[in-house]
Amino acid sequence: MDSTVSVQQQFSHRMVKHKPGELLEETYTVKDPLGSGRFGKVWLVEDQKTGDKFAAKQCACRRASQRKEFELEIEIMNSLDHPKLLQLYDAFFGKNDVTLILELVTGGELFDRIADEAFDLTEALAVKYIRQICEAVQYMHGNMILHLDIKPENILCVSPERLDSIKIIDFGFARKYTPNSPLKIMFGTPEFVAPEVVNFDPLGKGTDMWSIGVVTYVLLSGLSPFMGEDEQETLSNVTACDVDFDDDSFDDVSDDAKTFITKLLDIRESKRPNCAECLEHSWLSKEDQHRKSLSAAVVNLKKFVARRKWVRSINAVRAMTRLQAGLKKNDDPSTSK
Repeated sequence: MDSTVSVQQQFSHRMVKHKPGELLEETYTVKDPLGSGRFGKVWLVEDQKTGDKFAAKQCACRRASQRKEFELEIEIMNSLDHPKLLQLYDAFFGKNDVTLILELVTGGELFDRIADEAFDLTEALAVKYIRQICEAVQYMHGNMILHLDIKPENILCVSPERLDSIKIIDFGFARKYTPNSPLKIMFGTPEFVAPEVVNFDPLGKGTDMWSIGVVTYVLLSGLSPFMGEDEQETLSNVTACDVDFDDDSFDDVSDDAKTFITKLLDIRESKRPNCAECLEHSWLSKEDQHRKSLSAAVVNLKKFVARRKWVRSINAVRAMTRLQAGLKKNDDPSTSK
């Protein structure tokens, strides 16, 4: 069977130039809230002329540095035309915010769907997901762009009817990559960042490959390989790079899959296989050979998803508290210069 999964784009790729924020209300009608988090809010919007529906991601943008970051995100999305990567349709900069009009993807987060009791997760299905992720990242790397934030929340199912088809989203941390010009960052999600991020060493394409390895580990077991009691312990576990498959959840996981993960979770960035090598790995070429249900992984994934949502809600509250404090400070005449 052909393991390639066709994913349709909602619209043809567009080269987007941002517009003044006041034009947003003249162009789109806001319908329903779709979600919120530390980044801001997402709304369902409708094009007033065509009736087409999109997701509008609205984020605070009060400083020049923030505006520069969003301009870079728009520039990167303009350069990415792939059916498994979320597409940008429009963009608006207001006085204190930015709104990105994005392709509407309705299937929800992949791990949320898998954690549903009615979902039958098999290693064969995991192979299908990881192949799609590798294909999307291969395209990005071919365009000399690193995603740098590959994690479960950024992998969505295309629609409720197509839970076997995914798209990668959120290019806010993505960066252009030049081999002879060292790139160093200090951001990311602790459970999924590579050791070179923690150590503030130069990054490479292997940095994304590490994250794919962690996602694969979690997908097959429902366990987080480096999760500690707190963020500092998690980062220490990442740099120690001590990976094992001792938990009973791996009893039904093939040796091929474990080898695949081990190769990706190599502490040496340059030694990790690239996407092309991953796609040629024996595990990703045996989709039909792993039909056994990974019931233990699904049970663990329920807990994993619940914990991640709790962490995100706490982070969102903290972000809102900082925002409100900043607004009060700006409104206080005694702090004005």
